[in-house]
Amino acid sequence: MTSTAQPPPSGAQAAHPEHLGHVIFIAAAAAMGGFLFGYDSAVINGAVEAIRDRYDVGSAALAQVIAIALIGCAIGAATAGRIADRIGRIRCMQISAALFTVSAVGSALPFALYDLAFWRVIGGFAIGMASVIGPAYIAEVAPAAYRGRLGSFQQAAIVTGIAISQLVNWGILNAADGDQRGKVMGLEAWQVMLGVMVVPAVIYGLLSFAIPESPRFLISAGRDGRAREVLREVEGDKIDLDARVAEIELAMRREHKSVFKDLLGGTFFFKPIVWIGIGLSVFQQFVGINVAFYYSSTLWQSVGVDPTDSFLYSFTTSIINIIGTVIAMIFVDRIGRRPLALIGSVGMVIGLALEAWAFSFDLVDGKLPATQGWVALIAAHVFVLFFALSWGVVVWVFLGEMFPNRIRAAALGVAAAAQWIANWAITASFPSLADWNLSMTYVIYTVFAALSIPFVLKFVKETKGKTLEEMG
Repeated sequence: MTSTAQPPPSGAQAAHPEHLGHVIFIAAAAAMGGFLFGYDSAVINGAVEAIRDRYDVGSAALAQVIAIALIGCAIGAATAGRIADRIGRIRCMQISAALFTVSAVGSALPFALYDLAFWRVIGGFAIGMASVIGPAYIAEVAPAAYRGRLGSFQQAAIVTGIAISQLVNWGILNAADGDQRGKVMGLEAWQVMLGVMVVPAVIYGLLSFAIPESPRFLISAGRDGRAREVLREVEGDKIDLDARVAEIELAMRREHKSVFKDLLGGTFFFKPIVWIGIGLSVFQQFVGINVAFYYSSTLWQSVGVDPTDSFLYSFTTSIINIIGTVIAMIFVDRIGRRPLALIGSVGMVIGLALEAWAFSFDLVDGKLPATQGWVALIAAHVFVLFFALSWGVVVWVFLGEMFPNRIRAAALGVAAAAQWIANWAITASFPSLADWNLSMTYVIYTVFAALSIPFVLKFVKETKGKTLEEMG
């Protein structure tokens, strides 16, 4: 075969500079769903103790109200893809924004505990939708040359949403003189915390009207003319529009719609690679990371930290989470996914073990001794940093790359479902476990962090530098 100079495939062309700003705006608008994902997931942290007090519930019932949102998350994530294929990505975003808005209002003005739980499920459904639609839309709209960087907007938006929710909670608590049930704007402080999410939810909804539909959906719906217009908007005027449309149509025809039965086989029901994906998802949650985002204020108050300070520590932890995520985004393609996961596991073991040690001491006047208190605080930040720079990002990269093409979609769905279930298990169990023995609870998380090391060494293969086709 002779080689002649050829222009790059139209799909690989970068947007011209005059179009890049528009593309960034589109990706950022879509990533607002990720911001709400993070915000709604973490905002409950500021309301846990107030809900316990107002409704006079024990740890087990309280945990179910906190964790029940994850049921909505699982349903939303499982159905969002089909909804988006039927009515479009933009309509799906608008539904998600409406659900976030309704959930925020309902959660801020509940009649009873069961009512609050219902609105939590609605918010969870919106989270699940946003977790699927944002990355899918950005991948379909972004020019190939910028897809990786624009795709990272979603994860950056999630961790930013977590941090902003903790900062807002801290500000509202200060306005209420440090009392979660103190009055702010005629409501109890915790109600305002949950209600403030209306603001970013409305912004998300308005932004969804300002961005174009995905060219892929437009072509699937027979609207090739509009698809060409969108492609010109995001990829520039110099691309061959007919070739791009033909390229997308060919890719859609070649896609294998994997189904659940494609995953079956091997010794233990699923193919081994599917179990590895499930294992990555479960380990990511079983180290107890979401305790840091759902219960950290409660955790610090339980060992004698002043409520206002506990909210501040929740915010600083969220900032550390952002820093770790940025580190991961910088190094995941440089040193590889597997080394980063192993570095993170070692760091998490150290952080969690130190927390377990600190919490093993008896409280003095309702507080941890000074040394143990500082060790617990620093260790918690170390744990979150090492999680964020490794497993927080690497697991999603692995899951997107490790499965063969013929089973990728179905396998990713099963692994994601395992992640929501594991998240629910940790979230629902923590209050009762903490009442039983806080130190031993952290010993359990430490053990899972330690077990993740041999799991990665034995079962997880590096995917850096390999094409998706090589994974077959």
